[in-house]
Amino acid sequence: MFTVDERTRLQARLLDEAEKDDAIVGAAFTGSQATVCGDRWSDTDLVLAVRGDLESTAARWTQWLYDEFDAQHHWDLTSTPAIIRVFLLRQWLELDLTFAPETDFGPRGPQWHTIFGQSQTLEPFPAPDHNTLAGLIWHHTLHAWICLQRDRRWQAEHWISAIRDHVITLACLRLDHPTAYAKGAHLLPHEITAPLETTLVRILTTPELRRALTAVVSLATHELERADSQLASRLCPMLLSLLSA
Repeated sequence: MFTVDERTRLQARLLDEAEKDDAIVGAAFTGSQATVCGDRWSDTDLVLAVRGDLESTAARWTQWLYDEFDAQHHWDLTSTPAIIRVFLLRQWLELDLTFAPETDFGPRGPQWHTIFGQSQTLEPFPAPDHNTLAGLIWHHTLHAWICLQRDRRWQAEHWISAIRDHVITLACLRLDHPTAYAKGAHLLPHEITAPLETTLVRILTTPELRRALTAVVSLATHELERADSQLASRLCPMLLSLLSA
């Protein structure tokens, strides 16, 4: 595992290279390294403002990271118009490197620290939509139930776990905690997280899957009622009747 000194040296080398690159007109740290909440395990999230063609700049930096740091793998997150390229370096050192057009270089949330360049005023990332989360919950419940009828137990477990993820997102949204990737789950009160433990599938049998599905749908109905009582009055009876069918 990487050390803090190794991560610090990587960050310094990245910024030095960015300063020398004529195509790079700005750089900023995002994520936990941009705030005081970073710790010994935090990865490096760096945004580069690019003047000109993003693809050629990203390709050039990608080759440099393989040559200079012996990168082991990389892959891209979809984020038009930017390119977010995620690198795995030696010692499990992760680098999330965003190549953004200079007109799209700026914070969309509180985790942003400009190193150099002129950041733009951009619209913040939208919060998750209650209606969409409600739709995902009823959709996943229906398909989990169908999988149980078909005796597709692994697929049923997939849908049950996905419902739990959306319940956590709804709770985090309601309590103003971070919603992406369950980043706010550890901030939820015990009265929310303790019942969630009952939704975990302990063994891949049909009775256990039915039990876990019933448990997670019960918790989902509570969060739906808090988010939109009128919508819940229509959806919750259908969800409960499906489970008893």
